[in-house]
Amino acid sequence: MSELAKVLLVDDNPKYLKDALPFYGYQVDTAQDGVQALKLLSKNSYNIILLDIMMPNMNGWETLKEIRANKATCYIPVIILTAVNEEQKMISGLKRGADDYIVKPFILPNLLARMEAVLRRYSWQKPVEKKSDLPYNTDKRPLLTTREKDVLALAAKGESNKDIAEKLFLREVTVKSHLNNIFKKLKVTNRTQAVLIAMQTDLIN
Repeated sequence: MSELAKVLLVDDNPKYLKDALPFYGYQVDTAQDGVQALKLLSKNSYNIILLDIMMPNMNGWETLKEIRANKATCYIPVIILTAVNEEQKMISGLKRGADDYIVKPFILPNLLARMEAVLRRYSWQKPVEKKSDLPYNTDKRPLLTTREKDVLALAAKGESNKDIAEKLFLREVTVKSHLNNIFKKLKVTNRTQAVLIAMQTDLIN
């Protein structure tokens, strides 16, 4: 980081990241649960939030809902940290307002790269300019075909390739081909990333 970014780490076991992140130029405050996190957010400003899901008193989903409902905090990027490695839950988290989703255990360089990417997208020094910092400007959306949009919309609901094929009366290999084309157009490597960009750029509802 060229400038000091302030991180709110919301996790009931924060020691590893609390100790590690300052070595990479981040200033870190910690909260043991969502209740403590919301108190800190009411008194301080943060550039990014790392949010665990399983916590006492107020879990990550409830905390994320409160963050997004508050005009003072709704623009702050949030990366979900969780031990749950299920694609449907990842997509559900993105729909609830998360900006990225990292599964534990993770390697630190991966988290750091994702934090950098999210901070770049959000232009965190000027939150009002968030929209112009998306990976794809909404005025220059990638051109997806109608069928690709249909496939992506079902993928966003957590449908498997087989389910998508059945609902769209396609062969499963055709669904895979459509997804590969979508990944290339959106410059991503998996469906979770594709869904995130599609929602950010209003490619799907």
